[in-house]
Amino acid sequence: MDNLPFEYQDLISDDIKAFAYLSTIMEDGSPQVTPIWFNYTKDYILINSAKGRVKDRNMRTRTKVALAIQDPKNPYRYIQIRGKVIEVTEDGAKAHIDILAKKYIGKDAYPFSVPGEIRVIYKILPEHVVSHG
Repeated sequence: MDNLPFEYQDLISDDIKAFAYLSTIMEDGSPQVTPIWFNYTKDYILINSAKGRVKDRNMRTRTKVALAIQDPKNPYRYIQIRGKVIEVTEDGAKAHIDILAKKYIGKDAYPFSVPGEIRVIYKILPEHVVSHG
């Protein structure tokens, strides 16, 4: 992420368990916020959810999103990202949630799957980044 200062790069690395707070837009225009696991690859934030959840429906129809990623050691240090969902795919989503489970809870496989659940990856292109703290 070119516009993220070097001293904040740790917040998007796989070495820190920083949660992102994802804001999506409901059909009536109101915001909806969810704490989520995420990872970062080259130029994109990747998140994972189950098909049919509120955030899934919102991101499929209204692609503008915002994220706040807070330093788990210092709540006054965080980054804000505004961007858009540029891809929604089920391909590789099961493997992706397992990668996130390893990062966040140290498990090789995501332990909270529900029978029949379809996992989805959302690729977010950051368009505006602001750092604080």
